[in-house]
Amino acid sequence: MTTLRQLEYLISVVATGSFTRAAERLHVTQPALSHQMRALESALGGPLLERLPRSIRLTPLGRAVLPHARAALAEAERLHAVARRTAGLDEGELEIAAIYSVSLGILPPVLRAWRRKHPGVRIRLREYPHADQLQAAMTAGRADLAVGPTPTDWEGPIRELGVEEFALLLPADDPLANSPTGTLALTELADRAWVHYSPDNGLADLLDRVCAQAGFQPQAAIRAEQTSAVPLLAAAGLGPALVPANIVPPEFDGVALRPNPPIRRTLTAYTRTRPDRLTAAFADLLAHQACVAPTRLPLARPTGAEVHPQVG
Repeated sequence: MTTLRQLEYLISVVATGSFTRAAERLHVTQPALSHQMRALESALGGPLLERLPRSIRLTPLGRAVLPHARAALAEAERLHAVARRTAGLDEGELEIAAIYSVSLGILPPVLRAWRRKHPGVRIRLREYPHADQLQAAMTAGRADLAVGPTPTDWEGPIRELGVEEFALLLPADDPLANSPTGTLALTELADRAWVHYSPDNGLADLLDRVCAQAGFQPQAAIRAEQTSAVPLLAAAGLGPALVPANIVPPEFDGVALRPNPPIRRTLTAYTRTRPDRLTAAFADLLAHQACVAPTRLPLARPTGAEVHPQVG
């Protein structure tokens, strides 16, 4: 039978690269550590580690087992946190996972409000560039709550937060910046080179998809690694950009227009199982205070079907 202690021993040996250093970190004897590792390998049906003269390396079985071992320990830690919260202790740590644009746009004011209400609860924020990576992290047990686009084939609870609007960004002196309706069709920008996103950013997929639906493929003048840099690059005149409207800073030095037809996606908060009281309280605050679709940008006047791409 596999135990959490054995999984902890495996993770420590891999992290330190040595049975001796792992034993010192765990405050156990090396023979006791080796005995538990042999018991774990016996239970799992094969060797997990290859012992080299000056280091260790994972076997194929070890590489397959390690992520599940980490997830099991993380889940056990959360189990203890849930027990403390249920006992009425307003302390501990809440782990939130989000895509980059969410951590830039809707989360900061929510986290500020949460801090005022629950100063004893620490928040750990994990950020991911793509909605698929966010969902994989939640599946692996790396956070209590995920915030991002609606996950696919998700069996746990999902709470809808609202419909996120997207904005087109141009420099202030762009000939198309003076739209009388505050809107602009993507086709007007078909011959432009765009401020695009790096391929691992989910917004790169979104931009490619909506432009393809408009009948063209966006050319990249520059690809940004950081989502937060895109408004700055657009305002500097490197090309038009498509961003969630809620990440456009109040002091933005360019012009933000609504795409026509509008581009929107639904944002959600989701968990693996029914959330404990602390996680549920954060989700409630998120649902009530998150500014998913800001009103300070000009409102688009739809003339056609809306686009609902579900990527991060």
